[in-house]
Amino acid sequence: MGKEKLVVIGNGMAGMRTVEEILARDPGKYEITVFGAEPEPNYDRIMLSPLLAGEKSFAQIVINPLDWYAQNKIELIAGEHVDWIDRARKTVRGANGTTRAYDKLLLATGSNPFTLPLPGVGRPGVMTFRSKADVEEMLAIAAPGKKAVVIGGGLLGLEAAHGLNLRGMKVAIVHLMPTLMERQLDASAAHLLEQKLSQRGMRIFTSANTEAFDGEGEDGPVSAVLLKDGTRIEADLVVMAVGIRPNAGLGRAVGLACDRGIKVDASLRTSDENIFAIGECVEFDKQCFGLVAPIWEMAKIAADHLTGVAQTAFMPIATGTRLKVSGIEMFSAGEFLGDASTEDVVLRDAARGIYKRLVLRGDKLVGVVCFGDASDASWYFQLLKDGVDLGDLRETVIYGPRAAAGDPLESLALLGDDAEICGCNGVKKGSIVNAIESGCGSLDEVRACTKASASCGSCTGLVEGLLKLTLGADFKPASVKPMCKCTAYGHDEVRHRIRGQELKTIPAVMQALEWTTPDGCAACRPALNFYLLCEWPGEYQDDQQSRFVNERMHANIQKDGTYSVIPRMWGGVTSAAELRAIADVCDKFAIPTVKITGGQRVDMLGVKKEDLPAVWADLNAAGMVSGHAYGKALRTVKTCVGSEWCRFGTQDSTAMGIALEKMTWGSWHPHKVKLAVSGCPRNCAEATIKDYGVVATEAGWDLHVGGNGGIKVRATELLCKVTTEAEVLEYCGAFLQLYRQEARYLERTAPWIERVGLKYVQERIVDDAQNRAALYEKFLYAQRFAQIDPWAQEAATNQTSYQPLAELV
Repeated sequence: MGKEKLVVIGNGMAGMRTVEEILARDPGKYEITVFGAEPEPNYDRIMLSPLLAGEKSFAQIVINPLDWYAQNKIELIAGEHVDWIDRARKTVRGANGTTRAYDKLLLATGSNPFTLPLPGVGRPGVMTFRSKADVEEMLAIAAPGKKAVVIGGGLLGLEAAHGLNLRGMKVAIVHLMPTLMERQLDASAAHLLEQKLSQRGMRIFTSANTEAFDGEGEDGPVSAVLLKDGTRIEADLVVMAVGIRPNAGLGRAVGLACDRGIKVDASLRTSDENIFAIGECVEFDKQCFGLVAPIWEMAKIAADHLTGVAQTAFMPIATGTRLKVSGIEMFSAGEFLGDASTEDVVLRDAARGIYKRLVLRGDKLVGVVCFGDASDASWYFQLLKDGVDLGDLRETVIYGPRAAAGDPLESLALLGDDAEICGCNGVKKGSIVNAIESGCGSLDEVRACTKASASCGSCTGLVEGLLKLTLGADFKPASVKPMCKCTAYGHDEVRHRIRGQELKTIPAVMQALEWTTPDGCAACRPALNFYLLCEWPGEYQDDQQSRFVNERMHANIQKDGTYSVIPRMWGGVTSAAELRAIADVCDKFAIPTVKITGGQRVDMLGVKKEDLPAVWADLNAAGMVSGHAYGKALRTVKTCVGSEWCRFGTQDSTAMGIALEKMTWGSWHPHKVKLAVSGCPRNCAEATIKDYGVVATEAGWDLHVGGNGGIKVRATELLCKVTTEAEVLEYCGAFLQLYRQEARYLERTAPWIERVGLKYVQERIVDDAQNRAALYEKFLYAQRFAQIDPWAQEAATNQTSYQPLAELV
């Protein structure tokens, strides 16, 4: 007897989660065909916001890559939506004419974004935010300085606003209700959220009713959003995020029982016994579902019935809403607004941006709101679901499980098996414990088996706690080299936690990761300062006292205690006026030695510490800025004279070098970074021993990466060949950003590339044009806050950081 045929309509998260559950129960039962309306493999729609923001590439949000379908002998028909089901003949037909027979059919058609029926809604630049294609459409318009208006102050709208804001756009949020996210937050938390978003430069319009989308002519691109109160908000891009509707059109067309969604029973079966439905397209007991947790539960129930392994029933239970909006953790559950029969227990920590509100009825928790820190959400939700009589716990419950249990492992032990640990992937404590007991002995193995902690990473500490709790003495932390004596975590995990848990200050990192030394040390503080500066440009305030002495002094200390000062010379080009200013400074301050550096600049050696402000005041007055010769930063861009003067030159290397330096100067890195541009393959500028080297050819430019001089000389490797100057700049920005956000502190590009491999870098930058563009945009966004002369800043704020901390010298 041959396999039964299962056809799945919908290649999204719900449908493919059900297929995964079916394969886990009975991999040989079905011959599976999947129709997907989008041309891509299954991807994590929750991660569209990081994709829009440039924080992730599309490859990083793919859940099931194409080879997964092949390995599991699944036929994927991508880019073709199904427009008809012949229930009598048990066949489906795609829009391109593709027909497949089925024994069982699974509908996972998801939802459709609601579109406001307003004048101008069809204008170019007015769109929704629901798919990879939507992101690509936004990115085609998005650019630093352009204006975006997001209609809708719910989760999806705020995530779109956050992503566009990180792209450098001027963002306005228009929301119909008086407060943002009114379905998830009380007024106090919503007010804090509005403050946070405003601090990031977003304009918020609440109680605002949109009237029309204006533009030139009837069909011209959108230029403004008009509100009913007469307000006009300029816009190059408008994103509507005002809700979703179950995509039940196909089910309704073929005669399945439907109301708002496709009606299903407790087995997820529709009114046709051979057709099941799951996800946002369904309606069960007059409810529709949009959160991950109930949909993942649906997947298990549907798989049980499709494989016949169990007769389980879907029973919606109370769920908490755990969210991360624009990087801010939030959680709400139950009667979080309260009423006349309840009382509130509130904790506010303005300095840390944390707010908690517990709603009690008698001695029982009936509602909870957490803002800024949702690490205790699972514990609170367990108390709420179980109806625990708080008793003596009532006095300390607001402070979380540590105050109640004294031991974080004990508080984890108190959670029931159905407590949700990973909100992104709907993974409960019991599933994680079962995986550990089945042989998953490390964080990476648990991630691979259950997907817990595999997305945003905010639950990593809880997963590690379950490993310790379950394995006891057998638990062995990953054998990574700690970044310093203050922590057991390595550089990579620290960066993962900073990103995933949205940690934005050094104290927050040390607290969340349980640093053993309260203030850190000379090894970890500079690293944490860089990681935070790289991850949160424009938000994190650079901590000068966490820098090495040279970076605090903005000059290189010499063996006799004096300093070396090197002003920047763009591409090695100078002028008589600049040289005259340097000579005047040398005479005025009796600077004993002047030297031409290997990076084509002038080095003034022997400057007294007390003279540094005055030396730089004179250099600044002459139009010269810091060369950052002292920093883990962009140092120099060395050039030859190129085609403008040299008879062998094929391209204008000097102009190209100046353009690169103007774009990259002031950028901080894990280590020093040097660039060079040679005007022909003779390579007089020695571009092939630089971190990023550019060699001109008749056809364009060869781009080289990962070289350095020093004790261990390393020649570059060829990244790729390009033809235009714009490509040289884009590839440079993308390469430096990838290095900035993935290398370990004090790791130069050469050992970094040796560790990760050139192929990895090429896959991220050369092969993936979308990811390259996102990295480039993120680099340019960070540069909005980085390109500043430190001595000019010192003078402007009348502040100095001269007093070195001995341990950082």
